[in-house]
Amino acid sequence: MTAWIRKNNFFSDFKQIFRRDPYLQINIILTGVILLVFAYSGFFSPASDKYPIVCIHEKLTGEPCVSCGLSHSFSLIVRGRISEAYQWNIYGLRVFIFFTAQLLMRILFSVFYVKYPDNGKQLITYDIAVSLMLFIVSFLPYIVWIFGSL
Repeated sequence: MTAWIRKNNFFSDFKQIFRRDPYLQINIILTGVILLVFAYSGFFSPASDKYPIVCIHEKLTGEPCVSCGLSHSFSLIVRGRISEAYQWNIYGLRVFIFFTAQLLMRILFSVFYVKYPDNGKQLITYDIAVSLMLFIVSFLPYIVWIFGSL
């Protein structure tokens, strides 16, 4: 009975804090976006190759860009076909790992933020630092390609 009361209090506290805290609202929104990315990857089959989002760069120039094949790669990763995913986009796995890590971070940081409200600023600082490092490591080839093509 005590565990149920503590669990119920946690969700009650979470709802109250969520209503007035932008950090939690942003985390919930980002979690939703990431889940939509994963759903998109799981819904569209790599076998049918009918992805609704096409590469604008390839359409305009006729040449593939560094992100070409990323949707196909994600679809294959979701299905566990990692080696095939690598053939479609060599950076697909690192971007997929970024989104997976961000999904876990959004959930964990939100729970810690509610559970330990006195450490909120420190937690947000850690969140920003880790997210920034993950972003740079995951998207560095894309960043280099963008600035190299200017």
